[in-house]
Amino acid sequence: MPKKEVPLGQLQNYLPAGTLPAVMTFLEKYHVHLTVTRERRSVLGDYRHKTGDHHHRISVNGNLNHWAFLVTLLHELAHLLCFEQYHGRVSAHGTEWKRIYGDLLAVFLRDHVFPADIDKELKQMLVNPGASSCAEDGLVRVLRRYDKKAEGMLLVEQLQPGDSFILSDGRVFMLGEKLRKRYKCKEIKTGKWYLFSPVFEVKKLEPPV
Repeated sequence: MPKKEVPLGQLQNYLPAGTLPAVMTFLEKYHVHLTVTRERRSVLGDYRHKTGDHHHRISVNGNLNHWAFLVTLLHELAHLLCFEQYHGRVSAHGTEWKRIYGDLLAVFLRDHVFPADIDKELKQMLVNPGASSCAEDGLVRVLRRYDKKAEGMLLVEQLQPGDSFILSDGRVFMLGEKLRKRYKCKEIKTGKWYLFSPVFEVKKLEPPV
C-alpha cells in the first residue's frame, strides 16, 4: 500500500488545531518514523517496533478526519509506549496496553481538545479501551459525523432490510437480519452470506424505477 513520510511541518494538516505540540512531544522523544497511507478498510493505523537500526514506525490512514486521525495515532503510540515498557512481554491489547492508551487519551481530554460528543464517547471508552480504534461502534458513529460524506454513503445500520448496497471493490450485497452486533448480508453475485459491522460505510443502491 503506497505510503508517504509526513514532513513534520505538514503534520498539522492531519491533526486537530492545537494538538501538534503534544503529539510532537512523543514523536520526537521516541524518534518515530511516521507515514501516512491511503485508505485501508480493515485497519486505520499500524505500529512496528524498533529493530536494529530502524526506529519505531507508525502509519495512519490519510483519509481520516482530524479527530479520527488523532485517536488512531494515539492508539498506535500506546503500542509504542507499551513496547518501550514491556518489550513485547505482554499481550498486544491486554491490561497493560489499555492502561497506557487510557493515560494517553486522558492527556488530551484534560486539554479539552475534542468536541463534546467525541469527548463523551472517549471518556466512556476509558473504562475498557477497545482492541481497535474502529472496534468501538459508538466512537466510530461519532467520529464519522465529522467525515466529508460522499453522496449516497450510509452506515449499514442506516439501511432497511432488503436494501442493496455496493462496496468500493464493486461487490453488491443485500441487507438481511441483525445477528447480535453484526448484520447478515447476502452477496448478490455469489449468494454467500457475510457479517457486516453496523457502522461499516457503504453506498446504497436505489431500486430501478
